[in-house]
Amino acid sequence: MPFPKTEHLAPEMTIEAASNYAANLLEIEVYRCGNVDTALHQIEQRYGLSPNQVMHLKKRRAKECDVSLFARLRLAYLDTCDRTARKLQHIIETDKATDHVVDQDLADRLKALAAEIAAQKAEVKSRAGR
Repeated sequence: MPFPKTEHLAPEMTIEAASNYAANLLEIEVYRCGNVDTALHQIEQRYGLSPNQVMHLKKRRAKECDVSLFARLRLAYLDTCDRTARKLQHIIETDKATDHVVDQDLADRLKALAAEIAAQKAEVKSRAGR
């Protein structure tokens, strides 16, 4: 069997991208939870990423990141984005139901963004064989 061509591999799978996912994921969770320790605990419980892994990547001390860790990190980040988008969609739907003025263009863009996030999550899951 021939080796896959490099252009078919995920070009975004770099240590820099992994560090960015870790930093953004932690920032979102800290905002939601209120402190770093609680956020790291939530990330570990929800996604199986240890606090050491997250902090090592966030502080850009890691020299490499294996494919499995990168996939879990990206999936965790996308899941967090998906949950946030669904919460915003719920707020918009509640506003519509209570006759509040809703910016329909914003609602449509959020719906498109949620669909894009879902598609990316599905792609990561299919590559990981889940």
